[in-house]
Amino acid sequence: MFKLYLCAALGCASMACDPKPAQTSSGTAPTHTTTSARDQAAPAAPSQEQTNKTSNTNPAADAAPLAHENKRRFVSAALGDSITDKKSGGGGFLAHAQSACPESTFLNFGKGGDMTNQMLRRLKSDILPRVASDKIDTLIVFGGVNDLYSDLTAGRKNEVIERDLSAIYALGREAGLRVIAITVSPWGGFSKYWNPRRGENTKLLNSWILGLEANNKVDLVVDSFPLLSCGQPDVLCPEYEKPHQDGLHPGPEGHAVLGKKLVTIAFPDCR
Repeated sequence: MFKLYLCAALGCASMACDPKPAQTSSGTAPTHTTTSARDQAAPAAPSQEQTNKTSNTNPAADAAPLAHENKRRFVSAALGDSITDKKSGGGGFLAHAQSACPESTFLNFGKGGDMTNQMLRRLKSDILPRVASDKIDTLIVFGGVNDLYSDLTAGRKNEVIERDLSAIYALGREAGLRVIAITVSPWGGFSKYWNPRRGENTKLLNSWILGLEANNKVDLVVDSFPLLSCGQPDVLCPEYEKPHQDGLHPGPEGHAVLGKKLVTIAFPDCR
């Protein structure tokens, strides 16, 4: 009787309150632990040690630090003309790259009006002396259009342009730099100077630049010509030219597209 009263007092309505507990195979009565319905429904909270162990073995938690560790900081020097020169309203593609790679550095050495022979001189005077001190590791070269429309006035034939660009690329690599060549962007709307012969020379020069990567003369090539022409031969896409109307200089949208392509090809692992 005493055992029955005790069972009722503990709320064992759903339990079999047998005054004579069943014997185990060894002849010893099993030990009963009284548990409320609430305790039965809720699983025990994991210990702090279990929580830490779970988070430490979570692939998603591990992926982010590893991905960051695999990225690197770049220090790039960009050599070019007015499309690169910030003072001339250019350089937007470098600004886009900087936004995409916030811990990297993009030094702008663009100068409006420069031809490739002038770019070569500035490489020697302005960039190469700073390679060690600024820890420059990449050289971006984007020029040639000013040469192409100076073929008669300054004798800037394709073979001369190629000679100067080759010297730029070679000196960059000799200095231990990764060299990124960008083809001449479309400029057929620059009607004051463009003509079919110069348009053909532009295509020949770009074809030569495009072959440099396979010939191991540069590390990477970014082909700006089809990218900014929107499929229209020789002419800047109107959306990429705005607000400019000279047919030569890309506007903000054009620079953004070029900058995105530059990052995709040359800086996919930047930070």
